Amino acid sequence: MARALVEAGYRVRALVRGSAASPPDGCEPVVGDLRRAGELVPALRGCRFLVHVAAHYSFAPREARAIWETNVLGCAGLLEAARVAGVEKAVVTSSSAAVGPATVRGPATEDDRAPLGHGRGYHASKVEQEVVALAAQVPVVLVLPTAPVGPGDARPTPTGKIVLDFVRGGLPATVRGGMNLVPVEDVARGHVLALERGRPGERYVLGGEDLTFDDLFGRLARLTGRRPPRRHLPHPLVLAMARADDLRCRLLGAEPAVPLEGAEMARLEMYASSAKANEELGWRPGPVTSALERAVAWYRAA
Repeated sequence: MARALVEAGYRVRALVRGSAASPPDGCEPVVGDLRRAGELVPALRGCRFLVHVAAHYSFAPREARAIWETNVLGCAGLLEAARVAGVEKAVVTSSSAAVGPATVRGPATEDDRAPLGHGRGYHASKVEQEVVALAAQVPVVLVLPTAPVGPGDARPTPTGKIVLDFVRGGLPATVRGGMNLVPVEDVARGHVLALERGRPGERYVLGGEDLTFDDLFGRLARLTGRRPPRRHLPHPLVLAMARADDLRCRLLGAEPAVPLEGAEMARLEMYASSAKANEELGWRPGPVTSALERAVAWYRAA
């Protein structure tokens, strides 16, 4: 995101969590903590715009508190700090989780709203984040990426872990369902367009291609030389496995092998339309297969 802003000609002041973090050339680093947003007013002074992309993206039960403090309370505090500092406009990264899955009408759009309490942990936090963002006393544009994929996902996020698992050996089985994937570089450019052309108070879905899991794993198989999963597990079995794994994680503080939040969403078709962003922002994402290829190459080189 910082690189996309620099390339678009902006002078960027980038919030980093520690002095060892290194933002791209052309950025002025500022060390701080989103969970202590009141301390960020001095860093925000002199900035006309705020692009808030930080989030805690995890399905681990042990991180539920950090997810809420970062994604909801951190967003509210940062936007209040922006108001005090005199920021003119903010772009806030939401998630397609806030519009929910596809309906009988087709892919979800900005007119759809997932109810408060939708999903667990991360998904629920992004729904609540939109509420606090739109209540802020700063003009806010919301962008709702689907599942970004591409190089640089070091942690990795749940989406990146799918790619990494394939690089390491593939998956033995899958479920029926689907999701929308989008190149991460295009998501960054979409934020720049939202800053320049987005209307305050509006939501813009930034999505790429709707893929069934079979299609996604088939593409990854071709890119990695691994076999695609040949078995489809029934969703009740996957849920039972995920609940048992969730209990293990809560008792031991471990990372989930079968995340319950992901298992609950896997039975849905998380498809979304970017027609509004195409029309109002002039946003055109590139092909997802190329983004998957860049992600595979990055993990292999890491």
